[in-house]
Amino acid sequence: MSFYERLSPQDVSFLYAESATAQMHVGSLALLDEADFGYEDLCDLIDTKLALAPRLRRKLMWVPYGQGRPVWVDDADFDIRYHVRHTGLPQPGGREELLTLFGRVMSVPLDRKRPLWEVWLVDQPGGAKSVIYKIHHAMVDGISGVDLAVVLFDLAPDAVAPEGGSFEPEPAPSKQRLVVDSVIERFTRPAEIVRGLRASIRAPRHAYEVAARRAKGLLSLGGSIQSTQTTSLSRTVGGHRRFETVSLALADVKAVKAQYGTTVNDVVLTIVAGGLRHYLLERGDVVDGPGLKVMVPVSVRPEADRGTYGNQVSMMLVTLPVGEPDARQVLAAIHAQTAALKDSHEAEGAESLMRSFDYLPMFFLNLAARGAAVQSIVNLVVTNVPGPQFPLYCLGARMREAYPYVPLLGKMAVGVAVLSYDGQLNFGLSGDWDTTADLAVFAEGIEKSLGQLR
Repeated sequence: MSFYERLSPQDVSFLYAESATAQMHVGSLALLDEADFGYEDLCDLIDTKLALAPRLRRKLMWVPYGQGRPVWVDDADFDIRYHVRHTGLPQPGGREELLTLFGRVMSVPLDRKRPLWEVWLVDQPGGAKSVIYKIHHAMVDGISGVDLAVVLFDLAPDAVAPEGGSFEPEPAPSKQRLVVDSVIERFTRPAEIVRGLRASIRAPRHAYEVAARRAKGLLSLGGSIQSTQTTSLSRTVGGHRRFETVSLALADVKAVKAQYGTTVNDVVLTIVAGGLRHYLLERGDVVDGPGLKVMVPVSVRPEADRGTYGNQVSMMLVTLPVGEPDARQVLAAIHAQTAALKDSHEAEGAESLMRSFDYLPMFFLNLAARGAAVQSIVNLVVTNVPGPQFPLYCLGARMREAYPYVPLLGKMAVGVAVLSYDGQLNFGLSGDWDTTADLAVFAEGIEKSLGQLR
């Protein structure tokens, strides 16, 4: 019997938003302590664990004539050695060379004819190793990406790998079946809407409350959409990437949060605002203005869905007042904004808007995704993902640091991804190669920003 799993509208949007210059994969750079294992060992480890993450063995299959959303099917020709790569850094092989390599790996699109992920083992002088992890955003969001990383790493240095069973791919459906199923699904959607309306009639108070929240959220989202402040970073991105990192003590960030009665995410956004102010001033920009508009992804994944894959994420639009020199005033302004946005249910409104695409023909979903990819209403993305607060291990080697990567598109020449891991708050700064040759100045500004708050 054949098998397939249909992508959600949000998953598909990341495929349509992709272009030759905007690669829509996410990833991470993991720095390991001195390690005593090789390429074949890593291939064997991942191969034995793939049963825990079956989507990593699946590839895209498109519905003919654009009659429905594409599906995931088992890759009958799956080859672990295609997806796990091996390279090394020449002398001096330090951090700068590693970050350059990471940026180059992230500049290359994934092959859509194969499962959309890669893992790179990087040998460094002195015996240390790093692991580059790269996966398409259509497969995972931030939360499920962290869950997947926990699957691929171990909780103890002497962990025993599970028994690797043989992989028996399920046959893919025929193109004719995909077309028929898609047409049937399209005609059953109105019935689903009617069933939802009947359920609402049976529980009118609950239905009214949900509808009111979503309407309020959509109004808030509409009010947040406006032209952004133009800076020297508002350049159409090319196809090549730079990468910089900053690591802060999570305890220091939590101390600031406790001192001012805010949230960790408020402090993170304030640190980013201070870093951007420093960066823009060094570039000769005028920072006075309405502020920079930031898209902040918000997970809507229920706890019961932890360990599943695909995208369950909404967003809020937050303005960073980069013209304000007093970091405490910036924190107060951001905290007031995020509190108001939560009260307005903006993330819930954005989620309901995305769900509405489930009932639209593929043409309109394609059009909406491509339009979002060239938008000018957001200056950058800042995503903050909570990671494990305990050490992870890869074949006995402790993962010392881990830095996430967020893709760039449109006129967003920089992006910020933040991951908390084992007492650290790690910032991964992605930048367009041609626009951000000075990306290290942004990293410097982030470090100074936390110092100002403290």
